[in-house]
Amino acid sequence: MGERNFIALVDGIHRLVKAPIVLIWDRLNTHVSHAMRELIAERTWLAVFLLPAYSPALNPVGWVWAHAKRSLANLAVMALGRLEALVHNRLKRLQYRPDTLDGFIAGSGLALDTPASP
Repeated sequence: MGERNFIALVDGIHRLVKAPIVLIWDRLNTHVSHAMRELIAERTWLAVFLLPAYSPALNPVGWVWAHAKRSLANLAVMALGRLEALVHNRLKRLQYRPDTLDGFIAGSGLALDTPASP
């Protein structure tokens, strides 16, 4: 997926949620390219934080998925659509639990004081 596809996805999410977006990205080449830096700079509602080069323990997204997967353990679903609906439901619930989300970030040891420039 290239820069234009990534930013189109982020733009679509922004239109859907109608709120500022904070991204915590790894250093995938399309995340840190010159083109991506320009696309990010054009969006005042977008803040991007970059993780160190290799840091799976610092990635709060891993904590989000672990939390969602725990609630899905030992379930047997007969259709992919049902599983998709359950995952969507679990992630939607997290949206309304900012303390839990803050805990995922705090648990990683990251500080969100100043956006890092890609």
